[in-house]
Amino acid sequence: MAIEVRIPTILRQYTDGAKAVEGSGTTLAELFADLESRHTGIQARLVDEANGDQLRRFVNVYLNDEDVRFLNGIDTKVADGDSVTILPAVAGGRA
Repeated sequence: MAIEVRIPTILRQYTDGAKAVEGSGTTLAELFADLESRHTGIQARLVDEANGDQLRRFVNVYLNDEDVRFLNGIDTKVADGDSVTILPAVAGGRA
């Protein structure tokens, strides 16, 4: 069994159009590194290396429908059978 990662449309260019991919690891950081090994370029869109390898500001990640920013961020533990959803933050409104 693996971890299912749901990919938003804007990042599907890195997954050859796949809406979901599978990965492995014990933390989100390991999972993203595993994804990078098969989908080159995706990790840089998720992780801000200049900010201590934290999630990028405008990327929301959910582990089994829980926002990982309220868990342990990129150090959040993951396990086989988990579901990770990546969503770009959306801003808008009227100025």
